[in-house]
Amino acid sequence: MPELSPAQREALGALLNAAPFAKVVHDLGRRFEAGGHELYLVGGTVRDALLDRASPDVDLTTDATPDQILAVVRAGRWSDGVWLQGVRYGTVGVRKGDFRLEITTFRSDTYREDSRKPEVTFGRSIDEDLARRDFTVNAMAMRLPDGPFVDPHGGLGDLAAKRLRTPSSPEVSFEDDPLRMLRAARFASQLGLVPTPETLAAIAERRERLQIVSRERVRDELSKLLLGREPARGLWLAVNTGLAGEFLPELPALALEQDPVHRHKDVLRHTIAVVERATAFDADAPDLTLRMAALLHDIGKPRTRKVDAEGVSFHLHEVVGAKMAEKRLTELRYPSDFIADVRQLVLLHLRFHTYRLGWSDSAVRRYVRDAGPLLDRLNFLVRSDCTTRNVFKARQLAGYSDELEERIARLEAEEELASIRPPLDGRQVMERLGVPPGPVVGKALAHLLELRLDHGPMSEEEADEALRSWAREQGLEEPGPA
Repeated sequence: MPELSPAQREALGALLNAAPFAKVVHDLGRRFEAGGHELYLVGGTVRDALLDRASPDVDLTTDATPDQILAVVRAGRWSDGVWLQGVRYGTVGVRKGDFRLEITTFRSDTYREDSRKPEVTFGRSIDEDLARRDFTVNAMAMRLPDGPFVDPHGGLGDLAAKRLRTPSSPEVSFEDDPLRMLRAARFASQLGLVPTPETLAAIAERRERLQIVSRERVRDELSKLLLGREPARGLWLAVNTGLAGEFLPELPALALEQDPVHRHKDVLRHTIAVVERATAFDADAPDLTLRMAALLHDIGKPRTRKVDAEGVSFHLHEVVGAKMAEKRLTELRYPSDFIADVRQLVLLHLRFHTYRLGWSDSAVRRYVRDAGPLLDRLNFLVRSDCTTRNVFKARQLAGYSDELEERIARLEAEEELASIRPPLDGRQVMERLGVPPGPVVGKALAHLLELRLDHGPMSEEEADEALRSWAREQGLEEPGPA
């Protein structure tokens, strides 16, 4: 790699010194140097500092062994905490103030064909350590405390050119660790990096290797991809290389055979456009639940697609899709509450389209009740789902969305919609009907809730009369006076 000019070295030093963790790592670098050891800021931490991005962890590498690392960070009680979960891989975790540091002994890994978990051996140099890393933009390092900057694979030039390539041949890199293929899609989403043609070809050739990776690791990379600034980039990379078929086959399945007569829009393109539009609603605080629901909202369409003389239809695709989303997210080991939320959003995303037929206040209340705490996300999903190029239709749908949200706000102000419940509680029902706890109480409360949704707020007297009327209809004994 060409030597950096003095001006480039000065600019790099300024960028790295401006990072929030600079004072801490420079102090630690002096301590390692005094102990006769090398210490480098490395990987994504260097990359993110050069891009002026926040980095959740601070990654460092050293020629010191884990025992020697511990001796340095514990000397004079420098660290505020240490954890050793990764010590068998040569990593010592250290907390210093607000910063979490991970310090790893130089590594030189080898991989078995049937596993992405490396057989860890300690390396002897920073160049050897950097050569094993996933991409050149993550194979840069800065020796602490005062340099030099180490970039044997041209990562700085690739970062400037927004180019994504591997330090070694991509075939070897992806054969060693297949998760790197999905990381390529993630970096396309997060950083806007474009893989080289050789990198893309290697992903397409070795995509089936992803099957040896745990579902949890795939889940984590998919989540990071969706939370990136440009998730459409990562999704298209995964689809076009065939990689998506290895962990989310429902996505490429949306590339339905086009109907030359009815010209139904491409569901795959529509889906990725919906994900892209959803990022506009949560750009300041990326919302994985919303973006996952956008990704999966139409996955039931291939199974429900019918073409007849009247056109293309996908009857009940939201119901089928909700079940499919639940199954896929369960397989990817997402938490159960997250799965339930995404499932509900997929199930409800079409209901809005009946609004133009005219909704009563009762229908609005039920919409709010069924959405529950997901109401804002559901409204964002509905707006994102409008990808039509017909300007009139787009304005009309936006107008309906505005009107519905205004009605919800008005009813919320009048009725506290978010906390809709039956006008009587279980204890009151038992007292008025003279019954013990049991199914009758649950049925009575369900009836009262339906009345509340239909007619709005009820006084206690109105609720009492409604309960007595219901009891007579059910053939219960005539309750006594309240």
